[in-house]
Amino acid sequence: MATPSASAQAVKISQFSGKPVPRFASLRYARVNGRIGPSTDHQVAFEYERAGMPVLIVKETTDWARVRDFEGDEVWMHVGQLTEADHVIVTREVALRRKPQSASPARATIEPGVLAELHSCNDRWCEISAGAYTGWIDKPSLWGLNTDTAGL
Repeated sequence: MATPSASAQAVKISQFSGKPVPRFASLRYARVNGRIGPSTDHQVAFEYERAGMPVLIVKETTDWARVRDFEGDEVWMHVGQLTEADHVIVTREVALRRKPQSASPARATIEPGVLAELHSCNDRWCEISAGAYTGWIDKPSLWGLNTDTAGL
């Protein structure tokens, strides 16, 4: 679902994972340490406390990934702390629509910074769940889908 798009940004295949870099992943646990270097000997720079939060993998080693969060901070995380991308962050106040159309009635208003589960996307819209609500949001309102807009 959340794959890099074709762009001027070069996508490389990692020799460590065999997957494209850059690419999105999600935090596997409710508490994940972001370190200043790729080992447990390095100081913890950030403690992330949002299971599912998307991060952009920008570099990899055998057991570690350099990741960027939606605020632009970069840290190293052990690859065991990451899972396939299945969440996005809402970047602006936006209506959660019943159908993938601008004229569709809103189910709710979603605030910036909300973590949402990603279900599917078409060319312009993505179906997400946020709290008790499921509906459609336009792609430009979401971070965690497109490496072109991830601050590379």
